[in-house]
Amino acid sequence: MEENFSADDIITLVDDEGVEREFEILDFIENSKGKFYALMPNFDLEGKELTKEETYFIFELIEENGEEQLTEVDDDLLLDELSEEFEKRLGNI
Repeated sequence: MEENFSADDIITLVDDEGVEREFEILDFIENSKGKFYALMPNFDLEGKELTKEETYFIFELIEENGEEQLTEVDDDLLLDELSEEFEKRLGNI
């Protein structure tokens, strides 16, 4: 996956139900725990009202079967740590 991107970069992810969804890449962090992306949904969330904490999603870049994939971060402590870092870097989203 390309790590050089502009604020206008859009990626398409396929959810568990096979539905393609577009996201805008907000930022990228690489540290000792992995590679992580902050992504803003670029689609209608079916009327769901987002709170400040839900304005973006954090995904981890993993390699599976020789292919790079983005997956949700399951570790709540790591997610909190990443959220804090992204929010410092992005300011108020």
